[in-house]
Amino acid sequence: MSEQFDIISPAQIRAGRATDAYFDRTMEALEHADKNPRVVAEVTADQFATGEWELFAGVKDVAHLFEGRAVDVDALPAGQLFDGGPVLRIEGHYREFCRLETALLGFLSHSSGVATRALEVRRAAPESLVLSFGSRHVHPAIGAMVERSALLGGLDGISNVAAGEVIGREASGTMPHALVICFGRGHQEDAWQAFDEAVGENVPRVTLCDTYSDEVDESRRAAEAIEDLDSVRIDTTGSRRGDFEHILKEIRWSLDAHGHEDVGIFASGGLGPTELHQLRDVVEGFGVGGYVSNADPVDFSLDIVELEGEPAAKRGKLTGTKAVYRTPDGGHHIGLADRSEPAGGEALLEPLLRDGDVVRTFDLGAASERAATDADRVGFDPVEQ
Repeated sequence: MSEQFDIISPAQIRAGRATDAYFDRTMEALEHADKNPRVVAEVTADQFATGEWELFAGVKDVAHLFEGRAVDVDALPAGQLFDGGPVLRIEGHYREFCRLETALLGFLSHSSGVATRALEVRRAAPESLVLSFGSRHVHPAIGAMVERSALLGGLDGISNVAAGEVIGREASGTMPHALVICFGRGHQEDAWQAFDEAVGENVPRVTLCDTYSDEVDESRRAAEAIEDLDSVRIDTTGSRRGDFEHILKEIRWSLDAHGHEDVGIFASGGLGPTELHQLRDVVEGFGVGGYVSNADPVDFSLDIVELEGEPAAKRGKLTGTKAVYRTPDGGHHIGLADRSEPAGGEALLEPLLRDGDVVRTFDLGAASERAATDADRVGFDPVEQ
């Protein structure tokens, strides 16, 4: 039996083998005709500004994809919000990057979708601790992309251990229901105490309190069983949840009534922006899974807009090389690159590669800060949307 997973390797991606077959046919035809025109190609989701903001991510992977190729690439910074116009521009001979289009769009589309969802939940509960719990919903090969995009969108932490090793962030987490079940019904205290005694001092003492008994009952018992309990986590399945807000408020009341005011409440399980906005004043933190990790990819496409210095876009696409700007009022202005920029406009497309050399550094913390600042500028509000 083969021990290989169905995963395309980084070497195959860089070599252009993670491509749609028609790009192979295109290369065969161009080589046969001895054609290799110099073009400008742009990646866009919408031609004009729509007012529906999305968060740009995946830039680091794209830089490594094009590294060593004789092309110039400009792109928005990671963490920039956009609602139309080009997010990335390539200039060079077409055969140099023809086979990379599929991977390029995949890198940008999927990560930007995840990052946008992460920003939505971040903005829904700006003062709360929000952790990414969603890597179990996706193919493990893309776990690091999901966690990096979640952090870019502003989430406070991740759960995937290997992803953390890839992106240089330590994963966090406490216990699943399986740990409590392993000790048997009626022995929840034994499970909580084993956890408390076994894990390192740097691990927060957070107990899962909805396995066998009422959430209020288990939360109070956990607070009495663990001397320095940080929080209780409530992850009740939707089929048994009822009025989740009422349950959480009752837990808070019971903990306070029994002298455990310092024990926080952490909620998880099928939560999105609406639930975070509703519950942010009831609990201290959230774990968000599928809402972020299962995000629809942004529908980017790549189009040639200039051929040998002349406008050349296909029907339905805006021809000519373009520039995009953030205007003083928080708008997103799209215009031809050879025309005057809007008054007070800040040009957003920045050099990413020059003749195949990466000319930009990548700082996840700075990108996350940019996302938060730009979200303020454009009035990004996921609850209203």
